[in-house]
Amino acid sequence: MTAYFIDALVLLAYFGLILGIGLSQRSKSGSMEGFTLGDRQIAWWAVLASILAAEISAGTFFGAPGEGYALRNYTYIQLMVGYLLARVVVSAFFIPAYYKHNVVSVYEFLEIRFGPRTRRISSAIFLVTRLLASGSRLWVPTVLLVLGWKVFVDPQTTPMQEFWLYAAALVAITLLTAIYTTLGGICAVIWTDVIQVVILFSALGFSLWHLLSQTGGWDVLGKTIQQPAFVDWGAPSVGHAGLWGWVKGVLETEYTVWAAFLGSTFVTLATHGTDQDMVQRMLSARDKHQSARATILSGVADIPVNFMVLSIGILLFAFYQQHPELVLPRKAAGTADSSQVFPFFILTSMPVGLRGLVVAGVLATAMGSLSTALNSLATSYVRDFHFRWFGEPATDAGRVRVLRFGTVLFAVLLISVALGTAWVKAHNPTLRIIPIILGIFGYTYGSLLGVFMLGLFTKGRGNDLGNALAMLAGFLVVGYLSGLDIDVAKTLGLGCGFTRPTWMPIIEFPWRILFGTAVTFGVAVLFRSAKDKRLEE
Repeated sequence: MTAYFIDALVLLAYFGLILGIGLSQRSKSGSMEGFTLGDRQIAWWAVLASILAAEISAGTFFGAPGEGYALRNYTYIQLMVGYLLARVVVSAFFIPAYYKHNVVSVYEFLEIRFGPRTRRISSAIFLVTRLLASGSRLWVPTVLLVLGWKVFVDPQTTPMQEFWLYAAALVAITLLTAIYTTLGGICAVIWTDVIQVVILFSALGFSLWHLLSQTGGWDVLGKTIQQPAFVDWGAPSVGHAGLWGWVKGVLETEYTVWAAFLGSTFVTLATHGTDQDMVQRMLSARDKHQSARATILSGVADIPVNFMVLSIGILLFAFYQQHPELVLPRKAAGTADSSQVFPFFILTSMPVGLRGLVVAGVLATAMGSLSTALNSLATSYVRDFHFRWFGEPATDAGRVRVLRFGTVLFAVLLISVALGTAWVKAHNPTLRIIPIILGIFGYTYGSLLGVFMLGLFTKGRGNDLGNALAMLAGFLVVGYLSGLDIDVAKTLGLGCGFTRPTWMPIIEFPWRILFGTAVTFGVAVLFRSAKDKRLEE
């Protein structure tokens, strides 16, 4: 009982600190500019921390160790190369354009460049995609609660009982985060993110140190790694020889060096150049130079973070090989559920106090990602839709009231999506976390990025009608190439779904945004811009 009391004190201290910092920023959110961008006066290093907090969700905290456990190598870290390259491009082209036009919602740039229809379509794509992606990963930190219940209270927990446990935790975490986000705006988000990143790094560092001490150190880590250790050049698809067989194999593999240089570059261009959730953080810096510094350095910081979480996953495999008496949570097929390996270790094998710190780290990742999502969703909805439909209040106080209403609205919607995901996960425990989260972006963000690139890198091409057709084409092509038609057919009970040629690849999630961008750009560039919407020569 004393052990649980100490862990509870650590968690209570964390919640008290976060709420105190968040609520202390209320005085800085009294205007539209203050609520959404902190009057563009946030220090670059705080912006950097906020970007990291938005990126490192609880899905990464559990999902990446799960990938390390399942693959027992560092091939996932190859994607960091593209992440860093994309940040350089975003800093050189996207951020200066947004500062030049003084936008609050990033989709205002598209109205300046093309027209109101492109802005509304793009903003709607962001709202739906971010809502689904953030909501679907919100359930992840509650894995600890459900797993703890199974371990300490009732090992025979039914799927329905799991769902209600998920539901209670989801509502509690979301309401707590919504309080300080609604009252404090972007300043509360960023400064609580700073604390949350410190707690996150501490939790990861102590977890790695503890696992090294329990398994035998770095030598054991090296012996556990499975080849290829870092770089996967890809292999021909089974049954398809020659050049096309190799290309098909690369497109159907999640983590290869080609996915790192091409696929993940486009993923990050989309998430850091066109996603209001991320860009809003960047635009809160004092100028485009400080924003670029925070953006690029966040990519550098991603490398050691992912090295730590993957090392934790590899060491977890070694730990449970050394301790076969410890029975891991299992999938329906009987194999270990990689998404629950790290939470299970936290609950059953970590020392008192450290366990509370790591649980706080998990909550920090969840609340950091959730607060940024709430703030950006409210900003995009209010700026791009609400003011158009209902009119813009004449005073700053009125505008901020609407923004706070938007924050509460999306808190409710995120809870709804998270509950739906929890229901699916409780009844289908074989689902993997990382591909689900990144896959949601893949279907839509290629279309978004294609239009933004058209606006930034051409002067007289693209218009509202052409962009709408191009974005639809991009979504349909990606849906087909990724096998979405097959999944839909199965869901509707149409047997094996639609047939497709055997040579046709079913592309993995790192490639979806690239193909969507190429198709969208290729179609939209065929249409000419209106004269008053062309960039200056």
